[in-house]
Amino acid sequence: MKISNNWLRDFIKTDLKTEKIGEYLTDIGLEVEGIDKYEAVKGSLAGIVVGKILTCEQHPNADKLKKTTVDVGNGKILNIVCGAPNVAAGQTVPVAVVGTLIYGKDGNSFEIKEAKIRGEVSQGMICAEDELGLSDDHGGIMILDETKYEVGKNFAEYFDLANDEVFEIGLTPNRTDAMSHYGVARDLNAFLTSNQMKAEFEKVSSKPLDSEGTTDYQLEVEDSALCPRYIGAVIENVKVAESPEWLKHRLKAIGLSPINNIVDITNYVLHGFGQPLHAFDAGKIAGKKVKVGVNGTGTKFTTLDGVERTLNGSEIMIKDGDNNPMCIAGVFGGQNSGVSEETTTIFLESAYFNPVAVRKGAKFHGLNTDASFRFERGVDPNITRTAITHAIKMIEEMGGGKLSGELLEHYPEKIENNYVILRFSKVDQILGTKMHREKIKEILKSLEIEVLNEIQNGLEISVPAYRADVTREIDVIEEILRIYGYNKIDSLQKISFTPVKLSLDDQDALENSWARTLQSNGFNEVMNNSLTSVKDETDAVKLLNPLSGDLAFMRKSLLEGLLENADYNIKRKNQDIKFFELGKIYHKKSKYEERKQLAILVSGRNTAENWLQPKSATDFYYLKSYVKILLDKLNLNIEEKPLEDSRFSDALELVSKSRTVARLGKVSPELLKDADISQDCFYAEIELEVCQELRSKGNLKFVDIPKFNKIRRDLALLIDINVSYADLYKAAKKNPSKYLKNISLFDVYEGKNLPENKKSYAMSFELLNEEKTLEEKDITEVMNSLIKTFQKEFSAELRS
Repeated sequence: MKISNNWLRDFIKTDLKTEKIGEYLTDIGLEVEGIDKYEAVKGSLAGIVVGKILTCEQHPNADKLKKTTVDVGNGKILNIVCGAPNVAAGQTVPVAVVGTLIYGKDGNSFEIKEAKIRGEVSQGMICAEDELGLSDDHGGIMILDETKYEVGKNFAEYFDLANDEVFEIGLTPNRTDAMSHYGVARDLNAFLTSNQMKAEFEKVSSKPLDSEGTTDYQLEVEDSALCPRYIGAVIENVKVAESPEWLKHRLKAIGLSPINNIVDITNYVLHGFGQPLHAFDAGKIAGKKVKVGVNGTGTKFTTLDGVERTLNGSEIMIKDGDNNPMCIAGVFGGQNSGVSEETTTIFLESAYFNPVAVRKGAKFHGLNTDASFRFERGVDPNITRTAITHAIKMIEEMGGGKLSGELLEHYPEKIENNYVILRFSKVDQILGTKMHREKIKEILKSLEIEVLNEIQNGLEISVPAYRADVTREIDVIEEILRIYGYNKIDSLQKISFTPVKLSLDDQDALENSWARTLQSNGFNEVMNNSLTSVKDETDAVKLLNPLSGDLAFMRKSLLEGLLENADYNIKRKNQDIKFFELGKIYHKKSKYEERKQLAILVSGRNTAENWLQPKSATDFYYLKSYVKILLDKLNLNIEEKPLEDSRFSDALELVSKSRTVARLGKVSPELLKDADISQDCFYAEIELEVCQELRSKGNLKFVDIPKFNKIRRDLALLIDINVSYADLYKAAKKNPSKYLKNISLFDVYEGKNLPENKKSYAMSFELLNEEKTLEEKDITEVMNSLIKTFQKEFSAELRS
């Protein structure tokens, strides 16, 4: 939900800065996900100055261009080449100086630079209205009244640009009371007043109305259960026209497109007060009678979007005197009864509809509108009259209309507030601390919750009907805590809970944890014989009395056994391999060595073949991701190094504290050929005993998830072919910035479009300030530092 800062301050007067308001709104449950800038004119005319054309002559090398000299104040004369047909000496004009950004209709910008145009120097641009975003006129440059515009002045000083800041609020579905600027202001006021901060908030009330004569329109509500409250107004002599600028800017700021004054007023009231309104062309209401009820099953109805819909007979419908449907109540208007430029009399509706019935109708027809979103959750039944009277006053002021007769109202039974008993002991129990009783009553008053009676150990209270989500004692306690402030509740010194204990001295537990992780990700565990044959007997452990020549040696690696498993499966049409094995390997060097490893082999596709996903082959990075998942459990600082190993065509060694933790890479073609495998295989082996020795023995630590978002920036670097990603990674890790949290490689390219012996690495960098949102200058500083490092150490070039 978007909330305009300027609009919000119409309801609550405070000296707080926008960022502070956003902080307080988040504290009370209206989480501000971001604050965006709204500019009435894109760029706010920055860099545009008032200039006077001193001379204007034909360009020597172009028939349609003119050479001008322009005085932009302070004795500065610019040479500007202009192609406008109406440019002439003596004119006062808006000038974009060098460095100014000019925005197009698509929002993209280009910078004004000093350049040569057909051989003549141009040091700026004389602007047309559309180039400044002031209109769509591109008939020529904008010519200003020299008596009103002073040469050298900033052009923006002559405009009320109505710039704004907009809160993006992640509103939870239960908070219907805050689905408007008035509702947010009311909630903010409750927080500020209960915390003794200065704020001026005036509760809105109905406007006094003057009507002319009587109206011959009638209202009939067929079922009060479907429509507990309905108010209608007939307004005559209305002129449908364009809305004033202030109203258009209010709507544009929150992402709405202005349509006409009548529709814009209903949208203004909707987002201002939270009460949906609907305007009908009164001249199209047959019998001058408005009925609220249902239509028969199978009735055809064309909505404003031009779609013909078939009613199921349960929708709340607004009908005319002949029972013709005009609107799905609380959801969507009809095409044949809407306001148009020819409309002179309107019927304005403000109502409270049954939330369940509205929801059923909206879901059945697949419609989700601003009105249905609010009606489904329950709007304030007591603001119905206030909203329509404000709208009528606005229509009279902007559309020249006049209320005809009295308001037509159906409200047979008042919707009462919710009655709740609040126990102080329950408040203390939930909060874990004792809050002063007067403070509780003060917060309730700020929330417009009335204390009806003080009882033993509690209060009888009346909760306003607009708080449809506050119906129980626990809901009231949550409201009290929300306004009081979660941060003010002291955390307990001792928190009793039972984390899963992992014995750091138990290697079996580590092996089981790794095995479960791999199994849950689709890997199959295999067990192979430790006895095998070898081609190279170097370092091999030979049995004194082997059973056969094929089982004469202890295995030196788990790879050969896994390749045999892969070959067996591939020949039986199971080409997608995800295997792992926990086993020992044996070597004879200065003494006999026995080491336990976890080995992983992947090949084929990384996901099963299906119609939804394209074929995706397993690769080195797929294997590396699983190795990283396993090693992350150890809490080690791991360094990557290139590895020369005859078993791999390309390989990587992972090292921690100068000890090898793992090796991984692409299996060499020679080994694949020996195993009779024709598809690529990728293999990793993790040294279990080394991991067990190095794994962190520190206590478990729980760290909060950062409150602020990470910022990602990418660099595409052109580097020498012999530079590895590991080299770039190490250089980047040396960067002193505390904001640099993560570095990764997401693209590698070598091709004919690059210079000889060059390749391109695309790297991403994640930055985070854990204390506040990162500013652009901080991000730029880190990125510039990284670029300088890459350029200095590797002669890297940035690719655009």
